[in-house]
Amino acid sequence: MENRTLGDRAADELMRLIRERGYRAGEKLPNEYELSAQLGVSRNTVREALRALASRNILYIRQGAGTFISEKKGVADDPLGFSLMEDRQKLAEDLLQIRYIVEPQIAALAAQNATPEDIAILGDLCDEVEALIHKRQDFTQKDVDFHTQLAACSKNMVMSNLIPVICEGITVFAAMVVEQEFDQTVKSHREIFESVRDGRAADAQQAMLFHLLYNRNRFIEGKDL
Repeated sequence: MENRTLGDRAADELMRLIRERGYRAGEKLPNEYELSAQLGVSRNTVREALRALASRNILYIRQGAGTFISEKKGVADDPLGFSLMEDRQKLAEDLLQIRYIVEPQIAALAAQNATPEDIAILGDLCDEVEALIHKRQDFTQKDVDFHTQLAACSKNMVMSNLIPVICEGITVFAAMVVEQEFDQTVKSHREIFESVRDGRAADAQQAMLFHLLYNRNRFIEGKDL
């Protein structure tokens, strides 16, 4: 503790301030001058604290615009070291396995706990995935966003942070299959969304399980080609 810098301690105080004031992802923090007064430290120390929190994906700094709460919620870009795993096929298989252990239950929780605002965002993402699919364009990132929003709908704080990590499986999977499945993705996403929207937890769980098992079967078929 004695070796910690003034910037480290200021970063801790800034984290406390962020939690106490309930800042949400995308919200802007006060400027350096205001933070300096609130934390009782110099502006140079504030800058050091901001850089430290930005390096941990808690904040992001936009030149000329200010400092904002990161959408990444402090989750490292590759916390589980997926980028270093050489066997991409085994990684895709194992990530799919993890997803169908946890995501059907997440879908059920989403159907029970989602607010109207949550459902509206999920519906918009469902529409955006479908629009890209109809144009036969890559929908991988919007697919990740859909599953991430579903986790947010569950109101389980752990899952909201965990699912974006697990969703790396979508990216790995998309790179491994022979070609993307368009029509079934539209059907599955729509069934999941409508089940969540209507509060049908069991149907949401089943729709998600079917979606993931279908993808698993496609992956296995691709291996045999």
